[in-house]
Amino acid sequence: MSKGNSSVGLGIIRAMVGLVFVAHGLQKLLVYHYPGVVASFQKIGIPAPGVSAALAMAAELVGGLMLVAGFYTRLAAIPVAFTMFVAIGQIHFHNGFFAQAGGFEYPLTLLVANVAFMVSGGGAFALDNLRVKRSLEAMPPMRSKAA
Repeated sequence: MSKGNSSVGLGIIRAMVGLVFVAHGLQKLLVYHYPGVVASFQKIGIPAPGVSAALAMAAELVGGLMLVAGFYTRLAAIPVAFTMFVAIGQIHFHNGFFAQAGGFEYPLTLLVANVAFMVSGGGAFALDNLRVKRSLEAMPPMRSKAA
């Protein structure tokens, strides 16, 4: 597989994972609403449920949008991955591995995908590529030192 194909594949995965987080962020915002998310977090024992709910909602919605666009992908993946880490530890781990039983299979997959984005960046079709290209174009040319 060529590097170009890998970049396209990574870009497709990034956009899809981003859409998943946007959907979950919108669900928390528009369906459960902030007070409902706070109550849920409080019920399951997440510390500082008011602050934690706001941060989780922002991470999922804003982080998801940033992932979809490939805008500061490596940075956007950090809070999104952290929300999955907390979800695994606080909600899913005690249910075992499989998603059908409420286990950690799905949030682990999303966590690992975001760790991959932190390591590899956003791949093809990412706004990051335009930002990096512009910053490289703005750099002065390197000159060799004459002896």
